[in-house]
Amino acid sequence: MAKNIAVILSGGSGSRFGGALPKQFTKLAGKAVIEYTIDVFEQSEFIDEILIVAQAAHIERTLDLIKNNKWKKVSRVISGGEERFDSTYSALTALKNNDESCKVLFHDAVRPLVTQQIIKDCIETLDNFDAIDVVIPSADTLVEVYDDGCIANIPNRTMMRRGQTPQGFKLGSIQEAYKLAIDKGRKQFTCDCGVIRAMLPHTRVATVAGDDRNIKVTYPMDLFIAEKFLQAGNENAFISNDSLEFLRDKVVVIFGGTSGIGLEINNLALLNGAKVKVASRSHNGIDITDLEGVKGFLETVSKEYGKIDYIVNTAGLLIKKPIDLLELEEISSLININYVGAVNIAIASKIYLKKSRGMLLNFTSSSYTRGRAFYALYSSTNAAIVNFTQALAEEWINDGIRVNCINPERTATPMRTANFGIEPLELLLDAEQVARVSLKALYSQKTGIVIDVRKDGR
Repeated sequence: MAKNIAVILSGGSGSRFGGALPKQFTKLAGKAVIEYTIDVFEQSEFIDEILIVAQAAHIERTLDLIKNNKWKKVSRVISGGEERFDSTYSALTALKNNDESCKVLFHDAVRPLVTQQIIKDCIETLDNFDAIDVVIPSADTLVEVYDDGCIANIPNRTMMRRGQTPQGFKLGSIQEAYKLAIDKGRKQFTCDCGVIRAMLPHTRVATVAGDDRNIKVTYPMDLFIAEKFLQAGNENAFISNDSLEFLRDKVVVIFGGTSGIGLEINNLALLNGAKVKVASRSHNGIDITDLEGVKGFLETVSKEYGKIDYIVNTAGLLIKKPIDLLELEEISSLININYVGAVNIAIASKIYLKKSRGMLLNFTSSSYTRGRAFYALYSSTNAAIVNFTQALAEEWINDGIRVNCINPERTATPMRTANFGIEPLELLLDAEQVARVSLKALYSQKTGIVIDVRKDGR
């Protein structure tokens, strides 16, 4: 049976990006750009094998990433060439013994936000075409210019698209096109579809809808944009697992798990075979503002089960009042429960999550993006949780600990009702929905992500 093969082109020098290392090895939210890229193809049910084309000087570095990430689909890392054409040809040479009907996707290592939907659409479209390109509409008018900078032509924007990767081909077609190009001494092409168009002009090249997030990290500003996309994604973009079966026999600790979202997480985790321990002041006297108390609780859990796989902090306090009307005790409680408590949980968690290579899952609120009147401390401490999550994710990446954050929209919980009264349920998220997304997030290998949970799912 013919394979579906992803070729990751990682041969770029990154001269426009700057820095000591090529851009594909630059850190993005705690991990190298190329790690995110390969993860997507590794997790795709439509990809059987991954071939990486790298600069000779960085093959060992790439092999180290493969070992650390335990990717199973990566079959080889081969040396590329000076130009994109040379790197693709190197991959085609490595694949020469494969069936000509194989579907091959060529993807830039520095497009880390390619989606599972794009990969699926590419593979399925190759059932009916020998070549496909991933494209998105152009919001800007495209202008063709002469060498002197003057306008030569303004194409009809409705007919124009911006090209992305992957580009996909039946192996036999792209091999034939490259052979003809080499025979004719032609190597100057902007992309592999360009080789097909020039060498096999009767071959139709279909298009597949791309995604605005599927950006190419070329300049330092692109890295900033990619990081913001990563850190503010919805569950559909970043949670590939739709089952909770992975929770069986996992040990989950929930701080604040006696009401609202925490209680729903507890119930769902138990239903799916997890061993769950809940900590709260009302349940067992555990106060997250007391570091030694948190440490003692986690030590007890670890001794009972021999491990802790996931630690979830849903504890929070909201007091809706003008800032000048808050009592000193209320101010202290808001800061200590919403922020100091999260710091304590993180400090106490590290030793156990490092051993299990597990995840710390924090919670924030949609108010973190902008301070809200009458709950300024709640908003600002939630903003601090996001910053704290992202910082810890990078700090603990080499320890194998993932740190992520759930950001639900307005959710029907007792805490919200106490502060806002009875609201129409159709305007609120259900706590069980947020709990399900939260548990699915534990399966993700991503770190430093703020996962938006929205009522419309987008």
